Amino acid sequence: MRDLGPLFSLVNLALGMRGKKHKRAARFLTGGSHPFLNASTLLGAAGLAAGLFETYRARRGHAEAPPPVRPGTTEQRTAGPAPVPTSAPDPRLQRLVRLTVSAARADGSLSPSERERCLTEARAGGVEELMRAELDRPRPLAEIVAGVEDPAQRRDLYMLAYCVVRADEGVSGSERIYLAQLAALLGLDAPTSAAIERDADARIDPGAGN
Repeated sequence: MRDLGPLFSLVNLALGMRGKKHKRAARFLTGGSHPFLNASTLLGAAGLAAGLFETYRARRGHAEAPPPVRPGTTEQRTAGPAPVPTSAPDPRLQRLVRLTVSAARADGSLSPSERERCLTEARAGGVEELMRAELDRPRPLAEIVAGVEDPAQRRDLYMLAYCVVRADEGVSGSERIYLAQLAALLGLDAPTSAAIERDADARIDPGAGN
């Protein structure tokens, strides 16, 4: 699960962006020995996460590297370095990241001060590049979930978004509109989405029904 550390940092940061208490939701999504994000079919294999974050690290490290020095001299080249060949991030992980950030903004856009705070916290968690990329170019929900055919993955994506939106507190009116739009795009009818939400509620607050 070490490879999933950056993804877990991003999810926990997204939960913090909600301005709600979120300790129990974070524990369900990323904590313990069998967190939802590790056990679900969303990831498929832990190596997918490593590939996504290593791509961002490679690009950032290459951009920050000093120009090479000519042999036998101290003169530095001024031409920019050649691009580093990196594999494209796995689309399943990219979708997961984009949906997480989208859900964190379900009730509206971020103010400049909120945006800066998010980037500061993302920097501390090692996911600044990832967060900045998604904040700079927010994707519409229809684009984020396009092409998801597997019914189990559709349910898992809704579960993730619902948990980020809900956190430990509940869902507001504007957040409910967001979730209804997501459910429609994923082809989930009202009974199915309601069942997913009840399951999430029970996992986040296991003693609530007692």
